[in-house]
Amino acid sequence: MLLSYQECLEKYGTDYKIKKSVQEGELYLKEKGLYSDKKYVPELEIISKKYPNAIITLNSAFYYYGLTDTIPDWYYVATPKSTRKISDTRVKQIYENSKAFDLGKTTIEYEGVDIVIYNKERLLVELIRNKHKISFELYKELITSYRKIIHELDMMMVTEYAYELPKTNMVMETIKLEVL
Repeated sequence: MLLSYQECLEKYGTDYKIKKSVQEGELYLKEKGLYSDKKYVPELEIISKKYPNAIITLNSAFYYYGLTDTIPDWYYVATPKSTRKISDTRVKQIYENSKAFDLGKTTIEYEGVDIVIYNKERLLVELIRNKHKISFELYKELITSYRKIIHELDMMMVTEYAYELPKTNMVMETIKLEVL
């Protein structure tokens, strides 16, 4: 289990006891301010704990949902526009309009790690909104994947998201032409 420094203080009582637990191998320092009771912790779990208010999106989310087999170079996370910049080389931060930030937010388990991620319906809208930022090959692969699962999607929800987010007309037209 991953613990923040604050959570360790609550559990162990003092900084000295935390350091002693690390020396004795009872606790492992994973990154500054993050500790674990296990020696190995998946990087995805570290990212999720380190940025609890971020939502996994775009390339990372497509990969975790199995819509592509292309492993992303970064962890793509969405944060509200008012959030300060994440200075972590492993993370690609996408600023989202604060009113629309929570639309489609859900939690899934991926390889034993609970992650906060956008649902597939929101990701379809995001894919189309960001199609010029994604390679043509990946875009084509993702559209093909969405065609295969279109019967699983809640199209009313897709429409709702499209109207709440920028580029509504372009998104709706693209869905009609390329996905349905």
